[in-house]
Amino acid sequence: MSLHLEHLNPEQLAAVTLPEGHALILAGAGSGKTRVLTTRIAWLLREGSLSPAGVLAVTFTNKAAREMLTRLTAMLAVNPRGMWIGTFHGLCNRMLRAHHQEAGLPRSFQILDSQDQLAAVKRLLRSMNADEDRFPPRDLQYFIMGKKEEGLRAGGVPLTDETTRRNVELYAAYDEQCRREGVVDFAELLLRSYELLSRNEPLREHYRARFRHVLVDEFQDTNRLQYRWLKLLAGPGASLFAVGDDDQSIYAFRGANVGNMADFERDYRIAKVIRLEQNYRSHGNILDAANALIAHNAKRLGKNLWTASGAGEPLRVFEAQSDADEARWMVEEIRALKREGTRLDQIAVLYRSNAQSRVLEHSLFSASLPYRVYGGLRFFERAEVKHALAYLRLMASPADDNAFLRVVNFPTRGIGARSVEGLQDAAKAGGRNLYETALASPGKAAPFVALIEALREECAGLTLAEQVELVVARSGLLTHYKSEREGADRIENLNELVNAAAAFDSEERAAEAGEDMDPLTAFLTHAALEAGEHQAGEGQDALQLMTMHSAKGLEFDAVFVSGLEEGLFPHEQSLLDRDGPEEERRLMYVALTRARQRLYLSFAQTRMLHGQTRYNLPSRFLDEIPQGLLKWLTPRFAEKRKPVSNFTAGSFTRAPKRDPRFGGAPAGTGGAPGAYRIGQNVSHAKFGAGVIVDAEGQGTDARVQVNFGRQGVKWLAVAVAKLQAA
Repeated sequence: MSLHLEHLNPEQLAAVTLPEGHALILAGAGSGKTRVLTTRIAWLLREGSLSPAGVLAVTFTNKAAREMLTRLTAMLAVNPRGMWIGTFHGLCNRMLRAHHQEAGLPRSFQILDSQDQLAAVKRLLRSMNADEDRFPPRDLQYFIMGKKEEGLRAGGVPLTDETTRRNVELYAAYDEQCRREGVVDFAELLLRSYELLSRNEPLREHYRARFRHVLVDEFQDTNRLQYRWLKLLAGPGASLFAVGDDDQSIYAFRGANVGNMADFERDYRIAKVIRLEQNYRSHGNILDAANALIAHNAKRLGKNLWTASGAGEPLRVFEAQSDADEARWMVEEIRALKREGTRLDQIAVLYRSNAQSRVLEHSLFSASLPYRVYGGLRFFERAEVKHALAYLRLMASPADDNAFLRVVNFPTRGIGARSVEGLQDAAKAGGRNLYETALASPGKAAPFVALIEALREECAGLTLAEQVELVVARSGLLTHYKSEREGADRIENLNELVNAAAAFDSEERAAEAGEDMDPLTAFLTHAALEAGEHQAGEGQDALQLMTMHSAKGLEFDAVFVSGLEEGLFPHEQSLLDRDGPEEERRLMYVALTRARQRLYLSFAQTRMLHGQTRYNLPSRFLDEIPQGLLKWLTPRFAEKRKPVSNFTAGSFTRAPKRDPRFGGAPAGTGGAPGAYRIGQNVSHAKFGAGVIVDAEGQGTDARVQVNFGRQGVKWLAVAVAKLQAA
């Protein structure tokens, strides 16, 4: 096999050819970490250190796992399907399928995605007569998922107060409901797998002996339980090869613990950390800006990106009057890029908050520029697809109450809410699931149960694709959507589900689930694990709009980073958390390093968010980038800050609006040229730079409210404030 080791740089080669033992690879953005991971596996196989069945490689997306398999297939003369390469959830599912009895699960257990889990929580609350105002379903869902990701069952949660005690009771009842119905949520996959390995020593030793090399991608995104799971598998004599970048850890809100990297270095006594610092994506000025910015974070392992491709162009900075002005400027710049030959799909507009997209979308639509909001509704999350999957889930596992409730009356078959409630009461009283209850007691749900029984019988002997096609037709979904005025797209999605089943059955089933699982259960597992992953859309060349979190792992020729204002980015909520500003700075670092050639930074003096006008200070991040790397397309904020002496106390301008607090007339009319006005930039000897966001009173009683950014918002008496115009 040819591994093309000569194409690796010295650091990449050192990482690929490390002797057996634990290793930490600090891989910067665009440094070729996927290449290093796959070549490392291929090198181990070539050197005879292990067989394909001895490889365990963990990624964070199914897309990344498929890319690794594709590359390995091209590099190796062996079939890589014997390897365990996948996400944490996918690999834990595979382990639990193989050892379902030891794990206390039915053979055909079903997986709840986030929406299904929320529905299950709502059913639980209703069955226990819990007050949803006191215990909002989504809050309880987050509580349960959070505790599972900490490795805690209900019995292990400390009872700190009455609310926690009640949440713990509901958590225990939720676990019992899932056990009764034969379903697991995403967090349960990992926790159940961890518990299985913890208590079953022979099984644990079996996997330790098999997987002597454990490789982990995106290690900075692991949570505490995932790290504990890895430590269980990587026993004495194993080699744990962790690749990650602490500067790109941006998922603390999902439970990611950036401290795992430092813990790994300490726990395994890593003598030398290999740093991949040569960047193959961005020009030098972009990397210099990113390096300078992230250097302001104290808690980092440290590295410095560089490139051999030259400095490139400076970063362009634009200060807009308003968010609408910012959007109009972006449209003109994008048009100019397009005229120069840049494809629209190689241009991305990034924003911190989804709420920012409305103004951008309006300007793009008005300019007839095609765009796509990256991370929109995913294929397996579309309503019509979930309806079809619910029918299939009931065929595979009749105990699945979520699936039952989703389609028992869809398409409509005369089973109203009262009938369903009666069925639920009877099921609860008899200690049975809804399907068993409907099967045993004639009623309005009887024809529905008969349909599922008939579908199961008719599907016997059919291929997976034929089963899906039959269910889509016989369930009434096709007829229903044909009657809808805009049902054509939904019908296309149902047809695509049949295509997905055919492709899965022929190409992916054995690799993802093993040969032992029946095709339908394997496909349903695949659909649940794929839910939430972006499906690349077909169609015209289109500009990419996305949040900065969504941009992780992507790259573009030109990137616009919008909304660089204090309180928006860094987000005001982050300033309340001790580690929040550092995570926001890491998010900015990710945003900067998405750009290959051109990088645009913009902020607005005023912005409409959540129905209110915000008066803004430029983000601190603009001050943390060396000014020599920036090209200001408007006069720099700092350059406009000039002391003046002609302020008139109590004189305000708020044109063109009229404020009732100023007698209904425009405030400050007739004032001096340097009169205060709402939205004006000012500076204060103690609090520094700020912007006037409100005002009240007149004459010696006048006062202004000033947003001083990181110093907070303060009311100041004009007569004694000694503010200077900026």
